[in-house]
Formats: sequence, structure tokens, C-alpha cells
Amino acid sequence: MRLTLLISILILFTISLHAQNDPLYAQYLNNPLLINPAYTGLNNNFNTSITYRKQWAGFEGSPSTANVTAHTSLLNNKMGVGLMLLQDKIGNSNNTEIQGTYAYKIGFDDKYLSFGLQAGILNFRSDNTLINPYDKGDAVFMQNQNITKPSFGAGIILKSDRFLIGLSVPRMLKATGTFLDSASNAFQASLYSQHFYATTAYVFYLTQRVRLKPSILVKAVKGAPVSIDYQTNIILDEKYIAGLYIRNLNSIGALIQFKFTKGYRFGYVYEIPLRNSVGTQFNTHEISLGINLSLFSSHDTFISNF
Repeated sequence: MRLTLLISILILFTISLHAQNDPLYAQYLNNPLLINPAYTGLNNNFNTSITYRKQWAGFEGSPSTANVTAHTSLLNNKMGVGLMLLQDKIGNSNNTEIQGTYAYKIGFDDKYLSFGLQAGILNFRSDNTLINPYDKGDAVFMQNQNITKPSFGAGIILKSDRFLIGLSVPRMLKATGTFLDSASNAFQASLYSQHFYATTAYVFYLTQRVRLKPSILVKAVKGAPVSIDYQTNIILDEKYIAGLYIRNLNSIGALIQFKFTKGYRFGYVYEIPLRNSVGTQFNTHEISLGINLSLFSSHDTFISNF
């Protein structure tokens, strides 16, 4: 068992070293800012959110992600500014980023077209004291990394109260680092590759109290298969949400969300891996807490579908 866990950790380390993937989320429609800067201030109010995701709980070295976001609309809702802090851990690597976001909105009829930008820094760190390699003298496992790189991203969203369509590349700059191989020769390896996102969602009004909101999220990155999330939510009285989703036929999850009258919201996700990828006993949990406030006279007070 210990050997299996050791091999697994080394695999996770190798993956994170050569091609860091974006963190996974299940509640992206609750806070699209995590994948698209064009969402900044899009709902014409102040929004702040905290999310924590533990993937494959109980599996040693499994990913965990924590983030804090805050954004608001300004200048009579013509623009938005925001801030995003994120920490993603997997195996012996720890990736931290700080991003500032900006969006400019154009309103027409009952729709908004928002153009967003984000910029900041990403810090990649590895601590090899957390692993136990067979050959402790191997140069590959004797080097700890602490690399900081700039980051820049962009996105666009078209939104009404009925639908949302978004395209984004949240981190457009490729990042590389210098490492040593087993013979102590230096080489360049990719720390991060560009990820492309496309998302769409629509709200069907089944009755005065009940709405159905299906959505699709597509993620593409060079060197990996296209990832597709299918999600369907049922909304009761604009406040209570229950849904199911499936990701690449490799995992299935259930979510619940509550929106309270004073702008507070809570969300929880329980996800089960399929196809014995890591074993069905290693499940995933994701929790989010947030609040929407009307800070300025131009801010909206109603609850948005998105």
C-alpha cells in the first residue's frame, strides 16, 4: 500500500512539474469569474466568494484548491473591477496566484456584452522533502523550486436573464522553468499551458416557481483531451438549487445551493469518480460561501439567474 501511494505521489509530481493544469471546479456557474474575467461586475452589484475543493479525499497527495474572489460594478455599471486569490496544491507542489480583473460592459435591450481582462502573478513551488524517492541522491529529487511568473488573460461574455455564453483564456502566457535531470543536466520544462474555455447555459421557466438551467463547459489545452462538463440544475423560488453533472464520463456529482434574501449564498458539491480512475472510495467535496450586496445606488437588488 505504501509503495502504491509513493508511486502515485511521484506521478502527481511529474504531471504538475511538466504541465500544470487549471484547477477543477463544479460550481463555476455560481462564480464564473474563476474562469472568465468578463464576469467582473457583470451582475451590477458587489460580489465576494470563498471556495474550497478537496479532490479524492483520503488519497495521499490529492489536489486541493482554495480561492477568494471579490468584484464590483462601477461608473453606473459600465465597468467592473475585481481581485482573485488562488492556491492549488497537488502532491509536493503548491501553486499560488494573485489576479486583478477588469471588465467593460455594453448594454442593449435586456442583454449585456462584457469584455474582460486579468493580470497578475503565478508562483510555482515544490518541496521534495515531502516525498520519499527510492534514490535520495537523484538530482531530480534534490531540487526544490520557487518560480514566479507574470500572468495575463482575457474573456468575453454575452448574458441576459435567460442565457449566458462565454469564451475565455484566463492565463494566456506560457510559463517555463529550469530543472535538472538524473544526470544533473539542466533542461527547460513547461510549468503552465494555455487553457481555453467555452461555456453556455440557458434558463427554462417551467412554472412561476420552478426553473430548469442546463449548462455545458468545454475546456481545451494542448496535449490533453478536450474536457466537457454537462450540468443540469433545478431552481425553486429563485433561491434553492439542486443539480447533477458529469465530467468526461469520468466523474459524476450532485450539488445543492441556497440563495438567501440578504444576498448570502451557500453551495456544496459531492463528486464520485467513475471507471475506477482512483477508486470509488476517494470522493470529492467542494464548498462555497458568498454574498451579493448593493453598495451603490446604481446596483441591482434582484437575484440573477447567473
